[in-house]
Amino acid sequence: MELKVMNDQGQQTATLAAADAVFGREYNEALVHQLVVAFQANDRLGTRAQLNREAVHHSTRKPWRQKGTGRARAGMSSSPVWRGGGRAFPNSPEENFSQKVNKKMYRAAMAVIFSKLAQDGRLLVVESIDVDTPKTKNLAAKFKAMGLENALILTNEISENLDLASRNLKNFWVDVPRYLNPVWLIKFDRVVVTKDAIAALEEMLG
Repeated sequence: MELKVMNDQGQQTATLAAADAVFGREYNEALVHQLVVAFQANDRLGTRAQLNREAVHHSTRKPWRQKGTGRARAGMSSSPVWRGGGRAFPNSPEENFSQKVNKKMYRAAMAVIFSKLAQDGRLLVVESIDVDTPKTKNLAAKFKAMGLENALILTNEISENLDLASRNLKNFWVDVPRYLNPVWLIKFDRVVVTKDAIAALEEMLG
């Protein structure tokens, strides 16, 4: 797979031979969907809670006598069949939504996503990316010159200047391949990868 290498002005300067196993796969929607759903589920927290019949504030007095009224038997108003009563099977804050993701599935799905990004022209390869000073406006100007408005930046090493300069750019995120997840790859319009990061991705996913 041949990838175009761009400069700071968004102009092609060279080509890079990338591994087909990572950047030349056929798109598999079911595999990508399964991985994205699993990652979103693993980020989910059990913050919801419902009351059972013991926890609701109701009197334990029997609403009416057992026989002779013509109505159904009732023990207390906290019963799950009553309006305002406790839930029979309430949601718990300790509920676990996590899903297991096998390494083989993760590598294959991530390779499919990178291949799709390359096919759609959303993957941009650069020699390196950094700034001389930790100034947000300098980095924003560089991204603007490259024609980027919303992008994920992947580099092997994040310098202190790059880290500080990118913090306040809400439409950009700088990270290393090691902590990459599929939700970020799909969320951003463009993915900018340095040549060193390409080699790291090939080692991780190949």
